[in-house]
Amino acid sequence: MKCRHCGTDVTLTLIDLGSAPPSNAYLTKLTMHRPEKWFPLKVLVCETCWLVQAEAYSRAAELFNDEYAYFSSFSDIWLAHAKKYVQDMTERFGLTTDSHVVEVASNDGYLLQYFKRNGIPCLGVEPTAGTAAAARMKGIETLEEFFGVGLAKRLAEQGRQADLMAANNVLAHVPDINDFSAGFAALLKPQGVATFEFPHLMHLIGQNQFDTIYHEHFSYLSFTTVVKAFNVNGLSVFDVEELDTHGGSLRVFAQRKDAGSHPISSKVIELINREASAGMNRAAYYQGFQAHADKVKNDFLIFLLDAKRQGKTVVAYGAAAKGNTLMNYAGVRPDLISFVVDRNPAKQGKSMPGSRIPIVGEERVRQKKPDYIVILPWNLRDEVMVQLAYAREWGGKFVTAVPKLEIA
Repeated sequence: MKCRHCGTDVTLTLIDLGSAPPSNAYLTKLTMHRPEKWFPLKVLVCETCWLVQAEAYSRAAELFNDEYAYFSSFSDIWLAHAKKYVQDMTERFGLTTDSHVVEVASNDGYLLQYFKRNGIPCLGVEPTAGTAAAARMKGIETLEEFFGVGLAKRLAEQGRQADLMAANNVLAHVPDINDFSAGFAALLKPQGVATFEFPHLMHLIGQNQFDTIYHEHFSYLSFTTVVKAFNVNGLSVFDVEELDTHGGSLRVFAQRKDAGSHPISSKVIELINREASAGMNRAAYYQGFQAHADKVKNDFLIFLLDAKRQGKTVVAYGAAAKGNTLMNYAGVRPDLISFVVDRNPAKQGKSMPGSRIPIVGEERVRQKKPDYIVILPWNLRDEVMVQLAYAREWGGKFVTAVPKLEIA
């Protein structure tokens, strides 16, 4: 395999999770009677540029298709995060009604709706039909395309360059990180700013977050690697913030390398040095992660088997991609977890890919009164526990498996 950034041969393995179907390929009543496509799920490390990357057995168009069912607006915490982002960026960069904001991977308009409410012109770029349609229902202009240099140049030629570009939780999803990054340099105004949010590889490894590995993620990103990749593709990183979202994320601020005037924050050098001190530019850092993931899997399976032997009822909450990785790696089926609750109507009535566990609405929790509720999107643990607090009335307990098994 060649590195998707620098082209070097890649041989160092971070983790091998066997095989699984795409994590957002939820099954309908019709597709339940058809065979599923399973792809190897193995992640390698480039020892030249240190880009951590999955073997690309599936194409982006296969993963982000008409059946894609992840809608950002179903998390109150994420909506609050988006609203604060809009407020902070508007104030920091002096955005006005004369500015232009472009969000790449704009999903269902969860973020751009707040710019629109403030009268700031905005454009979404979102390749999945269902989420793009939801954004248009909010009155947000949305281009149903994949982003890259070609689209960026076309928009720039139309006079639609951006003062601010946002890319939340998409950088890891693109197979061609070079074309994607260069697109931002092509679409930004000379003094424009782009922000990128993505889970920090340091947290993924340090906190055993192996369930964030799935086919929709082509890359797993350190700050140092992102800085280098951007620099090659016409962007200069000038600031970085560390966030609590998704188990520990980064918000990276970039400008055009040829025209940007923002001074480089000391936080940029500090984080590069911290990653170097942790050993992220050495092979030894990435060895041993497989054993940690296996322990999480085994502890989770032991819990489920013990609960079954004791006649306890176990259900799950959140038909999230990370949950599908955990379920399929552990080999969990409906005999161990009878159903998964999700607030998203687009997922209800379907089944989880691979495990084929049915997805239902929250009313089933009150009906079933389960002994245990496994929270699959552990990054939303606090929000879910408040939402389902009534389960305490019958002695229900909450379980998370990552980064270690916890029962509360």
